[in-house]
Amino acid sequence: MTGKHYYIEQNDHHKYAVRAMNSMRASSLHATQAQAIAEVKRLNPNDHPNVERVRDTSKGRREQWRSAES
Repeated sequence: MTGKHYYIEQNDHHKYAVRAMNSMRASSLHATQAQAIAEVKRLNPNDHPNVERVRDTSKGRREQWRSAES
């Protein structure tokens, strides 16, 4: 278990990349956001990863981040 903070972002191939803060490469790739969030919870159960928005909503636009807890 690490104390790293993770981000989840969609890549150009519509896969969800799990990245540690300040990393150059993804730790893993997943088909869905839910799978990527589960992987972050496995890597660091205390982390609340940031997830890149993949569509426009009333709460935010693409290219913005949200908490995986919301």
